Amino acid sequence: MYVIRRIYEVKPGTARKVATLVQQQGDAFHRAGQRSEVRVYFNGGTLPGESNRVYMEWVDETIDSPYREGLTLAPEAMEIGAKIREHIVSQHIEFYEMMIPAKMQFD
Repeated sequence: MYVIRRIYEVKPGTARKVATLVQQQGDAFHRAGQRSEVRVYFNGGTLPGESNRVYMEWVDETIDSPYREGLTLAPEAMEIGAKIREHIVSQHIEFYEMMIPAKMQFD
């Protein structure tokens, strides 16, 4: 099981707008059966930590390529993605393996 987190560095003053769009995009992928439910959070500069950041994360059994054979990305999600891009300074994705009982190591 994996946690997948996409991090967007956004233009100043746009974090809440981008977070709204990213939530809508994640929900569209979820409705299309292409992603589990997403959690979106952001810092528009009013909290400690990195400002002008939006995070979207979800849990999945596998790490699959969005370009895998037979996958047609949800058109609604792609349209929302175009709206998001105009506000993005940079973005990257992180992958974390979740600790589950079967993977626990005991000495």
